[in-house]
Amino acid sequence: MDGIGLRLLVLLLVFVAAESAWSALRRRRTYNLRDSLANVAISVGNNLLRPLSLAWKYVVFSWVEPFQVYPLPDTGWAFLVTFLIADCAYYWYHRLSHEIPILWTMHHTHHSSPWMNLTTAVRLNWIANFVSPFFFAPFILLGVSPEWMTASLALGLFYQFLLHTDAVPPLGWFEGKLLNTPSAHRVHHGSNPVYIDRNYAGALILWDRLFGTYQSEVEPVRYGVTSGFVGHNPLVIQLAPLWKYLRGEWRREKDVMRGRPS
Repeated sequence: MDGIGLRLLVLLLVFVAAESAWSALRRRRTYNLRDSLANVAISVGNNLLRPLSLAWKYVVFSWVEPFQVYPLPDTGWAFLVTFLIADCAYYWYHRLSHEIPILWTMHHTHHSSPWMNLTTAVRLNWIANFVSPFFFAPFILLGVSPEWMTASLALGLFYQFLLHTDAVPPLGWFEGKLLNTPSAHRVHHGSNPVYIDRNYAGALILWDRLFGTYQSEVEPVRYGVTSGFVGHNPLVIQLAPLWKYLRGEWRREKDVMRGRPS
């Protein structure tokens, strides 16, 4: 693990320790040991794959970079524009990951935990690392540099890590205005009918406002997926949905609620 990765791990552990202390003081069942260990194992797998997935992302982005219409200059404003493009692109990739069954088989990994805590943030699908670059590559054609696109997406993911918690209550008038919040992201992880397929935002909740998918936290959130508990085996969490899809047995969670196949 490089120096940056080690510092991020230490920071993650500090936040997890703080959340665990809060949970103990409030006598909240925020953590489940087996579930959290599964999340950590999944994160280890993603870290082992990171050199390969980053190299693959670089290759895919490099394929389209020579065809850029107008490369953005290396300025602070250009980076801000890049971040906005990346965050909006993430919203649509995230939304399609719920709407398109084959993509949902991968994103299902992140939603399958019945618990909401900071370790849930690193419960990410291994295969999706190699699929997502194809979605973001077209934005390189607009003039965004591959390095800045990668950095913007990484910054957005770090921000989202902080959203996976029950420790922060709704923020009153601030909710639903500009930035994504823990309350808004709890809604996104909810399996309550009112919460299904809502709040796809990365860093900026304004995309949900703009595209009509925003939902405030109006009732206690039931975490997990309506299709049932998956288990604590990291391999099952990662691969069972895709295997079911390939066998023709896959149904999206809102389709299960409505009693119809996907």
